[in-house]
Amino acid sequence: MKKNKGIVYLTGAGPGDPGLLTLKAQALLARAGVVVYDRLVNQKILSHASSHAEFIFVGKASSRHTLPQADINKLLVKLGRQGKMVVRLKGGDTFVFGRGGEEALALRKAGIAFEIVPGVTSAVAVPAYAGIPVTQRGYTSSLGIFTGQEDPTKKDSNIAWDKISTGLGTLVFLMGFENLEKIASTLVKFGRKSSTPCCLIQWGTLPGQRSLRATLKDIVKKAKKEKFAAPAILVVGEVASLKKEIEWFEKKPLFGKKIMVTVPFDETGRLCAMLEDQGAECADFPLISIQPLKDYFFLDSAIRCLAIFDWVVFTSQNGVRFFFDRLANAGKDARWLGSVKIAAIGPRTADALKARGLSVDTTPREFRQEGLLASFKKSRIKGKNFLIVRAEEARDVLPNGLRNAGAAVSVVPAYRTVLRKSAGSRGALKGCDLVTFTSSSCVEGFVKVFGKRYPRGLKFASIGPVTSATCREHGIKVSVEAKSYTLDGLAGAIAARFKK
Repeated sequence: MKKNKGIVYLTGAGPGDPGLLTLKAQALLARAGVVVYDRLVNQKILSHASSHAEFIFVGKASSRHTLPQADINKLLVKLGRQGKMVVRLKGGDTFVFGRGGEEALALRKAGIAFEIVPGVTSAVAVPAYAGIPVTQRGYTSSLGIFTGQEDPTKKDSNIAWDKISTGLGTLVFLMGFENLEKIASTLVKFGRKSSTPCCLIQWGTLPGQRSLRATLKDIVKKAKKEKFAAPAILVVGEVASLKKEIEWFEKKPLFGKKIMVTVPFDETGRLCAMLEDQGAECADFPLISIQPLKDYFFLDSAIRCLAIFDWVVFTSQNGVRFFFDRLANAGKDARWLGSVKIAAIGPRTADALKARGLSVDTTPREFRQEGLLASFKKSRIKGKNFLIVRAEEARDVLPNGLRNAGAAVSVVPAYRTVLRKSAGSRGALKGCDLVTFTSSSCVEGFVKVFGKRYPRGLKFASIGPVTSATCREHGIKVSVEAKSYTLDGLAGAIAARFKK
């Protein structure tokens, strides 16, 4: 290949669930100079692309095209000739009704290098998420995949309806909603029993998935009653009757629930992942951000004379991160802590310390300041010297309690919590069932942005009693409170609440 000559990767993005993206597709997105993507590509998949990548939307809906296919072919050729590395993202698989073959032929004709990156096809994955195996011993060993956009009544159909109606066990029609009535009636016309089980699946593999079990005889009537719409896949065959036994995705405790996650950006992904694993749809809406201090005089001074302290207490993972940043800035590492004892407010903070090679001497059973204070009071602390590393603004339960017990206490901030601007907040709560709060700062941020203008019936989840108390101060009723004051505990409490 000549230097600076472009290449186009015709890439399947999978059926919708971003977790079904292949590792190869993810790696290519991270390197791509241009991403050309379709309507059904999940926006979370696009987040794997480099921040320097150019995004070009060429989405298609039925009878509505941002770009006709011929123009998409020309666009890919043009980008390739410009020497770009292009990832052409398509929903599902590249070659299963994705028109990837047409694009490949156009690129080959123009002399542009290309590669095919298969994706998980919705023809198999969507039925699987609905609890339907497309083949099953004792039911069928044959499968046919068809476009649902072809009108069965047209004179020169590319589908042999007289043969597939009775010749194949399972029939999967992609984008099969608009011609649903014609498909069902044509199958019956050519010999398929009207009592044949079938299932219509809308927005498959996504939190908004809906599925409808019926027979060929009544599928149209039921779909109209339930107000189904595109995009949807139709599965026809005896295997559709297995849905009742095997369905799993729609039975998750948080399935169908939309949850606003208000934690800072660096924690959003982890909490969202836990909630989405339980079936929820998460709306990222960080209300606070964690930022460095404008002046590190006090923390730097404490680090220089660290040997005078008996204990160093960390009240958050962020405190650990910024403390070690300043330690490195001073040209020192974990060895500088010497024989100082270490306390962590909870397991995540302890993990952050262990990752930096430090053993933790104390972690309380109750992951808050009161718990740490109770742990210290079990030992002799009178006359001991404590350094507490924390946020710029925080409660004084721990330092005041230690001082009352006869200890010397130095409190130094390591970072600050800043309320984020509310740009784009209008409509953010639309469709939400629950809002999560992981700190009092999140509550304050929510009140600043929304005040009391939130939908009646909206529920709120708190990470623990301190955050819940702040909610009550602002008239917010807490429906879920974590017993373990961690993100894991919060996610578990939310799942348990809705499971009931």
